Amino acid sequence: MTGDEAYRWLIDASVHSECDPFDIHVAASILALALAEMEAMDQRSLGDGAGLGEEELNRLSFRMFPAIAGALQDLAEGSDPEIGEEEQSVRDILLMYASGAGDLERTFAAMIARRCKAPHHLWQDLGLRHRGELSELMERHFSRLSARNSEDMKWKKFLYRMVCGSAGFSLCTSPVCSDCDDFDNCFGDESGEARLARIASGVAGQPC
Repeated sequence: MTGDEAYRWLIDASVHSECDPFDIHVAASILALALAEMEAMDQRSLGDGAGLGEEELNRLSFRMFPAIAGALQDLAEGSDPEIGEEEQSVRDILLMYASGAGDLERTFAAMIARRCKAPHHLWQDLGLRHRGELSELMERHFSRLSARNSEDMKWKKFLYRMVCGSAGFSLCTSPVCSDCDDFDNCFGDESGEARLARIASGVAGQPC
């Protein structure tokens, strides 16, 4: 199953979900990439790519994709991703500045932290269509963190900068970003092609 096929499979299965359409789109995008990678990279479970354990994956499946919850439950079986110190720190930062303290914030924090380990722009490795969708995700579920990123630093850079700051050291020696010789590395263009070439449509629901 390709990532695009997985995305459409998930979106079609969300028709009876009461969750918010944008939240469903985000979860489907991340899971679609994780499903494609599961096959292509011979990962043992869906949780390896999504950063979620079996119980959390099952909870998300029944909540957002009820029509295929059983099939996703099979794919989630045995999911117990190893969470390194760096990944846990990204989770902690996200939750520290979360808009709320609900299950969805915890789930998205785990998924974002896992996808931060991938090599592309974060919006691409979340399977989103453009960086604006990542900004909307952060504003919606991690609004206090979004407010701190007032200069619009690249999100992966910003998250790791926050992790380093919380640990008491700095990623760089430049006193202010405007004086940095490598400014574009943190603030430059984040355009590029989406890793999934699909259009979400017809997803109804309410805030989850």
